[in-house]
Amino acid sequence: MGENRKEYYIDLPSHQISRNGEFSPWTFKIEASEEDMIRLREYFDMEHEADVDSFYRAHVPYIQYHYDRPNDHYDQNLQKVYELIYELGDSETKQFIESTGVLKDNPINDEI
Repeated sequence: MGENRKEYYIDLPSHQISRNGEFSPWTFKIEASEEDMIRLREYFDMEHEADVDSFYRAHVPYIQYHYDRPNDHYDQNLQKVYELIYELGDSETKQFIESTGVLKDNPINDEI
């Protein structure tokens, strides 16, 4: 599908995306199409929403972490972010993600 891919630099903790690595340090380098970047931005937005929900839930002391849907949504979304970054990443990005084991129990590992 002759997609026009461009180089992007991602800082995962801050959710910053740059075309020229202007912020430092950046975490991951990827090559992505406009559609890929829209999907990544949507994942970042959903992660932010789940983070806010978790913040409010944290003020309810009788709900334990393992019964906490906002935390589950946050974790699931972060997993999607790592899967997409792995898929689009350069060899150094892929090697780092593999070394963390974050994708260990996921279908994408069959391709690793």
